[in-house]
This record gives sequence, structure tokens and C-alpha cells, in this order.
Amino acid sequence: MDIHNEVLAILDEVLCLKGRSRSFTRETALLGAVPELDSMAVVALITSMEERFGFIVEDDEIDGSAFATVKTLADFVQGKLGA
Repeated sequence: MDIHNEVLAILDEVLCLKGRSRSFTRETALLGAVPELDSMAVVALITSMEERFGFIVEDDEIDGSAFATVKTLADFVQGKLGA
């Protein structure tokens, strides 16, 4: 499984980016840089990641730094999967 591409697909779907995520690199800033990524979208992203990857995110496991860039978000997912 390509975590990076899966994360991009989730971002595109949840944030309704209409394919814009295809141009995102690992260094693309997310939180504070992508207007669609507000607090409600963060909750929706977490829910989508839980469903797609089959893990649970506890409230104390995540903070804004996980949503800083595409890389930090993909790294968070990899950490949850134990990869």
C-alpha cells in the first residue's frame, strides 16, 4: 500500500479538492495553507483515515503538527499502522 497516495486521495475526497491534491508533494503545507482544511475538515479527515486504514485515533494522539504537511500526515498514518 502506498500511504502517500492514499493520504492524497483522502485529502482530495474529504476536502473536495477536485484533483488538486495530485500536485501536492510531501513538503506541501496543509494546515494554514489549504483553505479547505478547517477544524471540521480535520475531524472528517481523521474519521476517513480511521475507516480507510482500520485504526483508531485517540484524542491525545494527534495535534496540529500531524497536519503540517503531506509528509507529516503520511508519517502519522504509517506510525499508526506500525509500518
